Amino acid sequence: MHEPKRALVVMAHPDDIDFWGVGTVMGWVRQGWQVTYGIVTDGDAGGEPGVGRIRRQEQAQAAGIAGVGDVRFLDGYSDGQVQANPALVKDICRLIRQIKPSRVLTQSPTRNWSDIRLNHPDHLAVGEAVSQAVYPSARNPYAFRELLAEEGLEPWVVTELWLQGDPAPNQVIDVTSTFPEREAAVMAHASQHPDPVVARQRLRQDLAGCAAAAGLPPDHFAEAFLVVPITY
Repeated sequence: MHEPKRALVVMAHPDDIDFWGVGTVMGWVRQGWQVTYGIVTDGDAGGEPGVGRIRRQEQAQAAGIAGVGDVRFLDGYSDGQVQANPALVKDICRLIRQIKPSRVLTQSPTRNWSDIRLNHPDHLAVGEAVSQAVYPSARNPYAFRELLAEEGLEPWVVTELWLQGDPAPNQVIDVTSTFPEREAAVMAHASQHPDPVVARQRLRQDLAGCAAAAGLPPDHFAEAFLVVPITY
């Protein structure tokens, strides 16, 4: 019996994957991939005290719409204060070794000045930390030795790194067929939509613009990524 294909999605905040990449994730799920979300913060700077608990619930609901049943939040990281330090790299390395994904999707560590929303410092920090974890830490038995010695987590080689929001994407995914569910996943983050009508309009505008830039037919929606194959 073949092992299932596994993908790990690591994002800084609840809703980050749903705004920019969940249509692609839905496509993976439909293709039989097992997908896990690793969320670094609970988005506690996205509202009044206690909003972090609400946003965890919203992310679980959105993940369910996408067909993702495994959502893990890291502990000890505050919204707006994330740094690509060894502690975060180690925590992501642990996730990779636990889940054993061939594909990891995260936020680009490269600033994209075409859309300031992509340049939240937490996004850049998480993208950098994930990149370091994918190569070389997760595959190196001598990196974070305690993961192997104390937790029994063997080294693991990721073969594809997908970067969301990169200024130089090389892969455009047509997500038109999943758009209704994709829109529902975004709207599940109700605490972040003071005006749901505007949120829906912005979502359609962003994804339609991505599709048009890629030369797709009118009335199509798309998401774009920089995909880095790791062949060694």
